[in-house]
Amino acid sequence: MEGVYKANCAALVDRVCGQTSIRVVIRDSNGDVLASRAQTLLANLNSKSANLTAMMKSVQFSVDCGLASCIFEMDEALVAKPRIKAFQIFLFLENKDKSIENKKEEGIMDFEFPPFDLVEPKHVRPGIRALLKKLDSELDELEKTVEPSWPKLVEPLEKIMDRLTVVWGMINHLKAVKDTPELRSAIEEVQPEKVKFLLRLGQSKPLYNAFKAIQESPDWNSLSEACRRIVESQIKEAVLNGVSLEDDKRDQFNKIEQELEKLSQKFNENVLDSTKTFEKLITDKKELDGLPATALGLAAQTAVSKGHENATAENGPWIITLDAPSFMAVMQHARNRALREEVYRAYITRAASGDLDNTPIIDQILKLRLEKAKLLGYNNYAEVSMATKMATVDKAVELLEKLCSASWNPAVQDMEDLKNFSKDQGALEADDLRHWDTSFWSERLRESKYDINEEELRPYFSLPKVMDGLFYLAKTLFGIDIESADGLAPVWNNDVRFYRVKDSSGSPIAYFYFDPFSRPSEKRGGAWMDEVVSRSRVLAHNGSTSRLPIAHMVCNQTPPVGDKPSLMTFREVETVFHEFGHALQHMLTKEDEGLVSGIRGIEWDAVELPSQFMENWCYHKDTLMSIAKHYETGESLPEDVYLKLLAARTFRAGSLSLRQLKFASVDLELHTNYVPSGSESIYDVDQRVSKRTQIIPPLPEDRFLCSFSHIFGGGYAAGYYSYKWAEVLSADAFSAFEDAGLDDKKAVKDTGHKFRETILALGGGKPPLEVFVEFRGREPSPEALLRHNGLLPVTASS
Repeated sequence: MEGVYKANCAALVDRVCGQTSIRVVIRDSNGDVLASRAQTLLANLNSKSANLTAMMKSVQFSVDCGLASCIFEMDEALVAKPRIKAFQIFLFLENKDKSIENKKEEGIMDFEFPPFDLVEPKHVRPGIRALLKKLDSELDELEKTVEPSWPKLVEPLEKIMDRLTVVWGMINHLKAVKDTPELRSAIEEVQPEKVKFLLRLGQSKPLYNAFKAIQESPDWNSLSEACRRIVESQIKEAVLNGVSLEDDKRDQFNKIEQELEKLSQKFNENVLDSTKTFEKLITDKKELDGLPATALGLAAQTAVSKGHENATAENGPWIITLDAPSFMAVMQHARNRALREEVYRAYITRAASGDLDNTPIIDQILKLRLEKAKLLGYNNYAEVSMATKMATVDKAVELLEKLCSASWNPAVQDMEDLKNFSKDQGALEADDLRHWDTSFWSERLRESKYDINEEELRPYFSLPKVMDGLFYLAKTLFGIDIESADGLAPVWNNDVRFYRVKDSSGSPIAYFYFDPFSRPSEKRGGAWMDEVVSRSRVLAHNGSTSRLPIAHMVCNQTPPVGDKPSLMTFREVETVFHEFGHALQHMLTKEDEGLVSGIRGIEWDAVELPSQFMENWCYHKDTLMSIAKHYETGESLPEDVYLKLLAARTFRAGSLSLRQLKFASVDLELHTNYVPSGSESIYDVDQRVSKRTQIIPPLPEDRFLCSFSHIFGGGYAAGYYSYKWAEVLSADAFSAFEDAGLDDKKAVKDTGHKFRETILALGGGKPPLEVFVEFRGREPSPEALLRHNGLLPVTASS
């Protein structure tokens, strides 16, 4: 890792309240300042602690990960004696009255926080190449010395895999939240090298044979279930990575993998670029009639950011975009039907024309996935996908058909209700409601039927209060405390928050970042959770028993407007609860084997269980009342409004269910029966599937597939059904709390403890069905899901 860059650190010592204040300045080889951060090292100048052994943890992370080669030279004249020599670097940004020794007890030294504030696109190429060179060397050594034992196989393999996962994850995360052309270019250049290394690792015959030897050894049954799961998973993954292929077929397989990686990246870039390309400048407020104050403020704020310095919510001008908060505001509230149509048509044709057209990319992805499946001996790509999931193709299709049958007639009734209501309101379009009408009239019907206005609810859901209530719920259910740790770790944007999670003893057990707001120019849409580092025994630091997990939580909700806090829609509240559920499973794991801790090693169609489970608590009275406080007056959400919100939970449930079932069904159809370059186009398939899953078929020009990032740019290929599969599990899991009594605090606490000790704690160390049965006492049933959605009894499709 030599020569990437050289850093000189100068420490300036001052007396501040009897403590040592250190300012660190890092310069590259040209003398340019890379970063500076004021630090308090919390040591009395006269104490022995003046032998400073700690400074910036984020730089240590860079050194460890190959992103920087740092040589530290301390100016002795600036530092209290004795002379500071080579040292480890850690980050301290805590209360000044705590000692370094106390810091050690709190476990802060156990963490490595990514240097999000230091990493620049120019570091990616040399950093990744230096890391891959080192990992190649380590893999060479492992293949030469490997033995079928945990210390000689699994532990060194975990270290190799973790190094790449953490570093690449950091860079890829920055691309998702702070995208630039320079970063894209750098990642695109080194990505084939990363894929090449992963293919070499996944196709390593020495490692594969060693895992097979463990599985066939007489000691197999003496291994823990988690260890057996790791071995079985590594063997299965090796086969799916082509370890058994002959040389020529392996070469073909590897070319396919390289190309698929490149295509998926390009797909996502096209979606982001096409989304931010659309901007509609509006100067006449009449065109925005119906838009609430929050949406007008956001549109004016967007206009300011685009150079219209004097734009205001009242007088404009305003800019409408395809970013979710702007798009949804227009579709739900704009009385201007022509505007709704224009924005809707732009939205459904994102990444569908010109240089950003994803159509040929989708065609090529599907073609290559089918070729890959055939090489591995499968009939289609769906079979490859299901090889590592709970479900089979037939079971997934069976579930989707059952739910579609239950949803169809209610969805038909939804549309009739909408037509009748719009006609009563004098809508000229009532007899021919189009796609750009349904959201608008649905919102008006919901307001009329339940006397609930989404915008009038916003003042009750300020982000700070929602987070406080969410953390209180986590304490109630799972016995944990969550506290702000802002400043402890570098972040990529000033809006990003950092939190510490503690158990009942007060000891830190995890950390997480939270990036809440939409930034259309640089941040991809949607919401997601991802791991930063996982819990691991092998990767523990400084004598601790395990490295503690760190997670990302990312949303795209409405940012603060003016001097108001971020005021959320109820759907945005549900989204935060959803992503927090994912984060909890990552952070509350008790599994110390890093390859199956947290969300690792869990079958893909079970990973949505905790996230969808947490959404149910948004409708729990005590929970909702704890988060629903008016941001100005502190007034609680009125009781009658809560009851209306609860009643509205099943509003248009049939239609909403069919929408998700359409996505899942077209995904499976494209990955099972679709023939690339055959008689049907991908859009023909979409139209065909929509006839049995949509009350209003898509427009002929609808190109939603061109922005279906879940299956073409993410991990849900032939797996989107997982949302519904896991929704069955999550609804049934929540029904355990209903059975225990949601008003019985002790019963809720006890059931929450059981949920934590099973669903959240066991990670991928045990099959998810067994984990569910351990929690619920039986196998899952779809009854709770249908009941929650008001879709019982199951009705045959007409």
